[in-house]
This record gives sequence, structure tokens and C-alpha cells, in this order.
Amino acid sequence: MSPLVIDRLIEGIIDTLLMIGASSLITLGIGLPLALLLVATSKGGILEQPVVNSSVGSVVNVVRSVPFLILMVALIPFTRLIVGTSYGVLGAVVPLTVASVPFFARIAEVSLREVDRGLIEAAESMGCGRWHIVWHVLLPEARPGIVAGFTITLVSMINASAVAGAIGAGGLGDLAYRYGYQRFDTQVMVTVIVLLVILVATIQFGGDRLAFALNKRK
Repeated sequence: MSPLVIDRLIEGIIDTLLMIGASSLITLGIGLPLALLLVATSKGGILEQPVVNSSVGSVVNVVRSVPFLILMVALIPFTRLIVGTSYGVLGAVVPLTVASVPFFARIAEVSLREVDRGLIEAAESMGCGRWHIVWHVLLPEARPGIVAGFTITLVSMINASAVAGAIGAGGLGDLAYRYGYQRFDTQVMVTVIVLLVILVATIQFGGDRLAFALNKRK
């Protein structure tokens, strides 16, 4: 393998990590509050608001229904408005985030709903406020599920980043497309696949270990 290709592989790894890193932080910052809003405003929630819950849930469902490739193309004007370009790492962060936020929000919502209702009622009977219940009951009890769900979201982001790479976002996906598909360079294609497998396995292993460590019921 030539030094040029090795340099491109290193650049692809760095670009992929930048894309996933930036998108995942934004997804966590938006998706988790969104999941809390869905749980709190649902029927029987600590802030029951059916209209709000239905409206937010509908938006989440609509965005989740659009395949990533179509969503990325449809968001090009919005992406350019936000980051000034629709290509490269910056151009991929916006659609990756838009696609991942509702996905993670729904997974986190399931984990939050599994929190024992008795714990919430006990906190309410002791006069705890809504914010106190969220911070000291819901989030601590749902942490293992939220971490496991965020790990799944990260793996989905890696898959999506490969798709984004094929249409100019850079990263390992772009490298696989240009060298593996357009130039029929099997060595580069196999190397990219191995790197992606290692990346996914590392994230999954770390996520599983963290979720297990946070599980108080083990």
C-alpha cells in the first residue's frame, strides 16, 4: 500500500471520528432533553400535556421515517445555512445530527419509561419537585438503558457516515467509495471494512461495559 493511500486512510479515520464525535455530542445534548420532554408530557407523566406530547412525537416520527440518504440531500440548503457548506466533515455533521436526534430520543424515552412508577410516586409524596424527580430519580434509574441506547446510536452514526462519505462528506466511507468502488482497489476496500469493524466493536464494547457498571440491579 502506497504512502499516499496510508495518508488518506489516516485522514479518513480522523474525519470519521470528527464527524461522529461532533454529531454524537450534539445528539446527546438535544436527544436526551427531547426524550425527557416526551416522557414528562405523556399520559400520567409528571407534566402531562397531551397536545405537546403529540406534536413533538409526530415531528420525531416524521424525521425518523426519512431514509438517511434522502434526508441528507433534502437538508442541503439547511446545512449550507448552518455551516456554510454541504461537503466535507462540517457538511456531514448537520444531517447526521438531524437523523440521530429522534432516533436516540425514542431509545432514551423507552429507558425512561421503564423506571419504576413507584419510585416517582414516592418522590412526589415526599414533596419533590418535577426537576428534582427528573434529576434524582428518572435519570439515575435510566442511566444503563440510556448508555446502551446511545451506544446503538453511535454505531448507527458510523453506518450513516459511510453513506455520507459516498456523496462527498469525507471519512472512511468516501475513501471506500473512491478507491474501493471507482478504482476497484480491493486492498483499500478491505482495509476500510476492517477499520470500521474495529471502530464499531470498540464503541460497542465500551458502551456495554459502561452500561453494566451503571446497572445497580446487576
